[in-house]
Amino acid sequence: MTLSIVIPNNPSDADREAVLKPLLAYNTARAGDPRFHPVAILLADEAGNHVGGLWGKCAYDWLFVDLLAVPEEHRGENHGRTLMEQAEEIARANGCVGIWLDTYEFQARGFYEKLGFEVFGTLDDHPVGQKKFFLRKQF
Repeated sequence: MTLSIVIPNNPSDADREAVLKPLLAYNTARAGDPRFHPVAILLADEAGNHVGGLWGKCAYDWLFVDLLAVPEEHRGENHGRTLMEQAEEIARANGCVGIWLDTYEFQARGFYEKLGFEVFGTLDDHPVGQKKFFLRKQF
């Protein structure tokens, strides 16, 4: 079988799946079942509209926080702390050993450090002139 390179202009979910499927098969064969579990903890306004929250996944014994957003007008009201506490409860309930995430220099490193997270990696010039930090909290 001969393979060729294809670069789609607008990658689709099917394109992602084409990459993900063999990767998951490889990883599972070598590291076992990742016990993948999506996590969503949402913030809702008085009308019930979802206006922010936390999105992540449990896999290979860690919860990864992919997204965390609190509307600017509601920052400082402990919603971020509450979201992270809920995520920690979910992680523990799923047998995770910790939580990891990344954040930009202009975002919330200090917030996460106040919650007990520690930096375990830094990517310089992302974006140029700034840094991206990788943080973890092991239980």
